[in-house]
Amino acid sequence: MSRPLLVIALCLGIWSDGAAAASPPPAVVASIGPVHSLVAAVMAGVGSPALLLKGGGSPHTATLRPSDAAALQNADVVFWIGSEMETFLVKPLRALPARARVVALAEAPGVTLLASRQGGVWDEDHHDADHGDADHGAHDMHIWLDPHNAMAMTDAIAATLSEADPDRAATYADNAAELRQRLQALDTDLRTRLAPYAGKPYIVFHDAYHYFEARYNLSPAGAITISPDRAPGARTLAAIRDRIEASDAVCVFREPQFEPGLVATVAAGTPARVAILDPLGVDLAPGPEAYFTLMRRLAGSLHDCLDG
Repeated sequence: MSRPLLVIALCLGIWSDGAAAASPPPAVVASIGPVHSLVAAVMAGVGSPALLLKGGGSPHTATLRPSDAAALQNADVVFWIGSEMETFLVKPLRALPARARVVALAEAPGVTLLASRQGGVWDEDHHDADHGDADHGAHDMHIWLDPHNAMAMTDAIAATLSEADPDRAATYADNAAELRQRLQALDTDLRTRLAPYAGKPYIVFHDAYHYFEARYNLSPAGAITISPDRAPGARTLAAIRDRIEASDAVCVFREPQFEPGLVATVAAGTPARVAILDPLGVDLAPGPEAYFTLMRRLAGSLHDCLDG
């Protein structure tokens, strides 16, 4: 081969290698804020996942905007909790191209599932019994509210991304290892902070906090509604008012994306204070820190109300 041709061949080889190294990362979509935060942390330095449910939308009743539908159709990997949580995604996910990897994190190895509890009054036995019904699945799907589940989700996210993008597998593994360490430290911090409130009863708006309560030995006394999208009946509200008084519930917690008047009505005339718990972090900026802010804010809300 002549020298000019050799130079051209070497240049073409260098350009080809550079182009391969610069191949784009997979297009990744996450369903809700907490999932998006964990995926974003694992993808740090590689790319940013798209978030479907933004702001105060409900994962049960949301609808996809055209831009979100387009992102979903173009996705290589989709992470969600599962069909019992993000019901608005069930049909769109069925219509995805065969190439897309869809990962239900509730099915990830190592994730612990807890039974659903009905709305209304809970007794001690109710906390661990399976009382799912037709409107509420057999399991509580708010799995991210236990950092141990978040660690298992992190492992599943990293494994999936490594399979979809093997050239960057080392980065995903390193990011996942760092994230697991941070989640372990968060768990330790929350356990210490919440230990003084193990015996203080309170009422939640809907049963979204089973994992958080079980992990940190908290003492919820009941929920106003099974589903935040359905108003409870008069009998349930009367039972909750009786429970507030009988259990000396310190607080009744509402959620920011739902009408506060119902909670105010239930708590009126009782000693219970009204405060806010938010299981989704509806007002948080998306990104790797959102999960940690969400969990610390939950602990702070409980601390501030139960400590009074």
